[in-house]
Amino acid sequence: MSEEVKVEQAEVTQEESMANVTFLKKGDIVKGKVIKVDSDQAIVDVGYKYDGVIPLRELSSVQIEDAAEGIGAGQEVELKVLTIDDHKEKLVLSKRAIDSEKAWDKLNADMENKTVLEAKVAEVVKGGLVVDVGLRGFVPASMVERTFVEDFSDYKGRTLRLRVKEMDKEKNKVVLSQKDVLDEEFDVKKKETLSKISVGQTLDGTVQRLTQFGAFIDIGGVDGLVHISEMAWHHVETPSEVVKEGDKVKVQVLKVDPENERISLSIRATQPGPWQSISSIKTGDIVTGTVKRLVNFGAFVEVAPGVEGLVHISQISHKHVATPQEVLKEGQQVQVKVLDMNPDEKRISLSIKETEEAPAREPREPRPERERAPRKQESISHEEGFKTTLGDKFGDMLSKFK
Repeated sequence: MSEEVKVEQAEVTQEESMANVTFLKKGDIVKGKVIKVDSDQAIVDVGYKYDGVIPLRELSSVQIEDAAEGIGAGQEVELKVLTIDDHKEKLVLSKRAIDSEKAWDKLNADMENKTVLEAKVAEVVKGGLVVDVGLRGFVPASMVERTFVEDFSDYKGRTLRLRVKEMDKEKNKVVLSQKDVLDEEFDVKKKETLSKISVGQTLDGTVQRLTQFGAFIDIGGVDGLVHISEMAWHHVETPSEVVKEGDKVKVQVLKVDPENERISLSIRATQPGPWQSISSIKTGDIVTGTVKRLVNFGAFVEVAPGVEGLVHISQISHKHVATPQEVLKEGQQVQVKVLDMNPDEKRISLSIKETEEAPAREPREPRPERERAPRKQESISHEEGFKTTLGDKFGDMLSKFK
């Protein structure tokens, strides 16, 4: 083959090659295949005369430490041309730009349809969490869970179920909430549970939180209240004396109000009553008790957990007592004698003075004798005086009738 023919064939081959080369410019959208992934970039074949580069910052809308977190070798991707320089054979591409454009349209539709999304937590930042939803999404701390979370340090890498709350494309702002999803699920489960429970049922529950007036118990997707008066048979000052958050407890349903979504529960109703545990106490026994309450007519003394008996004011002391407060105080330990028991009516009559020896009576002082003349002598003298006086007075008159 002549040199001229070889030159002509080379020129034809070059012309065909140039005809197949895609001409690119800044802003073009191209498709390519990842051929290599380094720690700080990915190399992509987009069918151009040289390969393109996706820098680490252009791989994802959220911060990543390694390119492999955002892309993989062999992956087919759609990219946007950021810069191109044929002289330096430099082609810089962005995956993030394409993902973001697509994400805005998708998220807008998701917000309108109230779609539940799944997204992985990319960062834990002040005030909340950053998630990757095709662009940088933010979940405020108050919208992560239904309850307050103090520390989010272990949330990185978790997958959350989210709903789009707010979008502003100009400010590149997307706010999402997992709490909305959880609240909705809770409401559905709550209505389902309310429809199934009835008064008198005994259920297993978990202590959710404590308040001054009682404890809220989760009984399967719905919280019910155990009032402090229903926590135990004995007197309870604070709920923490009986339970703590996270405890598993048995409760009995006292009242259900589906309209207001309220449930009243009792822990003590699932436990043996205190009056069932005092079979060892009999009438006539002397036991130790604690003064619980003082009233005008006596004192209530606890002789067993949750079992109180009355010491009437007349049974407090052998001495006269005007008010129980004179000799007793609440919390005082005392010995009492059981005078009478009526478990059916839950009544016990007690006595403190019957446990004490009665004081000896003081001897009476003799009364002074009165000085007086003998009664008989006085009568005789009086009679004699009376006779003398009649004889003297009527003697002459009587003599005329003789």
